[in-house]
Amino acid sequence: MSGLVFRRAGDSDAVTVRNLTHAAYAKWVPVIGRKPKPMNADYERAVRAHVIELAHLDGELAGLIELIPAADHLLLENLAVAPPHQGKGVGRHLMARVEALAQARGVTLVRLYTNKAFTSNLAFYRTLGYAVEREEPIQSGGFLVHFVKEVPAA
Repeated sequence: MSGLVFRRAGDSDAVTVRNLTHAAYAKWVPVIGRKPKPMNADYERAVRAHVIELAHLDGELAGLIELIPAADHLLLENLAVAPPHQGKGVGRHLMARVEALAQARGVTLVRLYTNKAFTSNLAFYRTLGYAVEREEPIQSGGFLVHFVKEVPAA
């Protein structure tokens, strides 16, 4: 998996980001009975306002990360893995990239959140050392689980 090549998304990538996100999150629609938040995002705005990196494997889009930098942490807003690449370790490599980018920015905290109904996501983040910081109700029903992890300084 060391063959992942990362590239910063630009304005012309908004449709690609949207399409990958929709494909990656489609499996959750029947679980929660609606589109998850990332499927409703404005990616024309996000590619300009956030840090979005596309990850390619052997020339094929395998995943993406969307980050929102803050003064004291890096917020992972979206992690999406293309369905053909799910379950193959791409997510772990994307998370390693997130943590490396946090270190490069000089912050030692990575924060993220996911829907409590996405049990495989909860388990995934826990195996990577993320701790539950809090839960909060979602207006449309259910709960968000907020995770945090301290990463070593670079």
